[in-house]
Amino acid sequence: MGGPLGAIIGRHPTAAGGDGDGQIGGGGGGGIIRHNRKCRDLVFLVIFIAFWVAMIVNSSFGFNQGNPLRLTYGLDYKGNVCGNRHAKPDLRELMVRYWLNPNQVYLSGIENSQFNLADARSICLMECPVPSEDGLNWVCDYPEGDIRLSMDDWINRDYDYYEFLTSEMRNSSLQLQGPCYPVIFPSVNVYWSCQFIARASNVSLRHWQQMGGVNIDENIIIDKTIHRAINSPSPVLKRYVADIGKAWPVLIVCGGILPVFLSVIWLLMIRHFVAGMTWITVILFNALVISVTMFYYTKAGWIGNDALSVVIGEHDPYIHISGREINHIRAVAVLMTIVMIIAFLSSLAIIRRILIATSVLKVAAKVIGEVQALIIFPILPYVILAVFYMFWFSAALHLFSSGQILRNDCSGNCCSFDLKSNKINCDNCCGYRIHYTRNIGISILFHLFGCYWATQFIIACSSTVIAGSVASYYWARGEISQEIPFLPVFSSMKRLLRYSLGSVALGSLVVSIVEWVRFILEALRRRLRHSDPAPVTCIGKFMSSSSQCCLGCIDWIIKSVNRNAYIMIAITGKGFSKASAIATGLIMNNILRIGKVNVIGDVILYLGKLCVSLFCALFAFLMLDTHKYKSAHNKISSPLFPVLVTWGLGYIVATLFFAVVEMSIDTIILSFCQDAEEHQGTAQYAPPLLMETLDSQGEMQRLTQGS
Repeated sequence: MGGPLGAIIGRHPTAAGGDGDGQIGGGGGGGIIRHNRKCRDLVFLVIFIAFWVAMIVNSSFGFNQGNPLRLTYGLDYKGNVCGNRHAKPDLRELMVRYWLNPNQVYLSGIENSQFNLADARSICLMECPVPSEDGLNWVCDYPEGDIRLSMDDWINRDYDYYEFLTSEMRNSSLQLQGPCYPVIFPSVNVYWSCQFIARASNVSLRHWQQMGGVNIDENIIIDKTIHRAINSPSPVLKRYVADIGKAWPVLIVCGGILPVFLSVIWLLMIRHFVAGMTWITVILFNALVISVTMFYYTKAGWIGNDALSVVIGEHDPYIHISGREINHIRAVAVLMTIVMIIAFLSSLAIIRRILIATSVLKVAAKVIGEVQALIIFPILPYVILAVFYMFWFSAALHLFSSGQILRNDCSGNCCSFDLKSNKINCDNCCGYRIHYTRNIGISILFHLFGCYWATQFIIACSSTVIAGSVASYYWARGEISQEIPFLPVFSSMKRLLRYSLGSVALGSLVVSIVEWVRFILEALRRRLRHSDPAPVTCIGKFMSSSSQCCLGCIDWIIKSVNRNAYIMIAITGKGFSKASAIATGLIMNNILRIGKVNVIGDVILYLGKLCVSLFCALFAFLMLDTHKYKSAHNKISSPLFPVLVTWGLGYIVATLFFAVVEMSIDTIILSFCQDAEEHQGTAQYAPPLLMETLDSQGEMQRLTQGS
C-alpha cells in the first residue's frame, strides 16, 4: 500500500550493511532522516538575505534622521523639540509646550481661517504657567540679544524679565508681539502641551487692560482649538509609539523574561503532570481573561477610581478633560467582554473532549522525556528573537520620528519682536512642523513587514528543528540507536542550516504575504467605510463579513499547511512545495483518524499560549499602574499599546516553547499515518504508548466514532 513517499518511509529494517539510502535502521546509510538530502529553494534564501540587507539600510535611515523625542514633545518658535539637550538653547528640562499668544490660538480655531495652530508662537517651559492672583505674570521669549540673562536665571524668574525691557519692547509686548506675553488664561499640562481653560483670570485681565494691552479674545474656541490639536489621530499615534519607548522595562520583564519562565514551567508540568494540565489550562485561561477584562474596566473608569487621566501632574479636580486614549480603552474593554463570554462558552463546549487532548499530550510528554534537550532548545531561537526585537523596536522609534522639521508657509499676521535684531520682524515668523514624506510611510510599512517575516522565519526554523528531533525518535522505534544521535536536536539543527533554510524562508514568506494582504484589505475597507457617507446596506455588510471570514480561513489553512510542511521538510529534506503536497496528502487520507485528536490537542495548546500571554499582559498592567509610569517624566499616555505589545511578545515566546509539544504531536501523528499506510494499516515504528493511544483497532476507533 504505497503512500506519497513510496518506499522511502516505512520500509522494514534490512540487515546491517543494506543499501543505506531510504532505509530505516541498519548501520549503513542513515535511513529516512538522512537520506539523499540536498539544498532546496535556494532562490528564496537569497531573497531573504537581500531583504535583511534592505532592512539594515532602511533602519540606518531611521537612526540618522529620527529623534524619538518628537513623538512625545512639541516644537517651539525656533523649531527646537522640547526636551532636546542638543537644541540651542539647551532644553533638556523644558518639556512642556506653551502657546504664548492667546489671540493666535483663537484665530487658528476660527472656521475658514488661514492661520493654523502650528503657526502660533509656542515656547518650551518646565510647567504650564499660572495667572497671578494679585497682578499680571509674563512669559518671555528665551533670553538673548540685549537681555543679559542665563537660561537658569530665566527659569528661576518663572520665565519673566518684563522689568528689563526697553520702552519699545514693552509697547511691542502690549500689542502681543513679544518678547513678553501676558498669562491671562489658566492651563493644565495635557500630554506635554498646555491646554488652555477658557476661563480668563479676572485679576490678570484687569491689569492687562489697565496697562493698555490690546483686546484679548475670550471664547471657548481657545480651549477647543488646543484640545482638537492634541487629540487628532496623528499625535495620538505618536504618543502610543512613544509609550513603547518609555515602557521598555515592562516589555523586557513582562514580554521577554516572564513568558520564558511560565513556558518552561508549563512544559515541565506537561512532562510530569500531564493528566491535570488540560483542566488547569482551561480554568486558568478563563480566570486570566476575566482579570485582564477587569483591568480594562478599571482604566476605563467603569470600576473604581483609577480611570486613565490625560493630565500630567496636579490639576483642579473640577476640570474635566478627556482624550481619545480613554475612548480606545473603553472600546477594548467592550471587546474583552465579548471575548470573555465567548471564552467561557467555548470552554464549556470542549469539556467533554478534554480527555482526548490528555491522551495525545501523554505521547508528547513521553517524547520530551526521551529527547530532553527539547525543553531547553527554544532558548536559542528566543535569544535570537530577543536581539532582533531590541534592534527592531529601536529602529521603529527612529523611523516613526524621522520627518524633517520645516518652517510653515503661513499667510496670517504673525509679527514678533526679534531680540537678536532688536526690532519687530514680520518675515519668517511662522511656526514649524514635522514633514513626513511618502517615502517615510513606505519605510515604516517595510519595517513592519520585516518584523513579521523575521518572526515567522525564526519560529519556522525552531519548529523544523523540533520536528526533525522528534522524527528521529519515532523512526528509530523510540529507542536509543544509531538512528538517534546523542544530541538529536543539534543534528536536526545541522540539517536545517545545511539543507532547508531556503524552504523555511519560502514558507514564512507565504504566511507573511497572506497576513499583509489581509491587513491591506482591512485598511482599505475601513477607509472606504469612513469616506463614503452612504449607509451600508445589509448586503454590503454581509459581503464585507464574508470576505473577512474567507481571508481568515485561508490564513488559518496556510498556517496549518506550513506547519505540516515543516515537519515533512525535517523528515524528508524535500523542498517546501513538495513537502506541503506530501503533508496535505497524508492529512486528507487520514482526516478521520487524526482530525478530532489533533484539533482538540491544538485547542488546548492554543489556550496554553494564551494563558502565558494573558498572564504577561496582566503583569504589565500591574507594572504600568505604579508611580513610575504615572509621574511626569515617565508618564505614559495609555497602558493600551504597552499591554498589547507585551501580550504579543508573550504569545510569540510561548509559541517558541509550546512548539516543543505542538510539533511533537503533529510529527508523531504524521509519521504514524504514513507508517500505517506503508504497512497495511499497522504502524511498525510507533512506540508502545503511541500504539495504545492511536491504535486503529482500539483507542482511535473509539475516538473517531465519538464514543
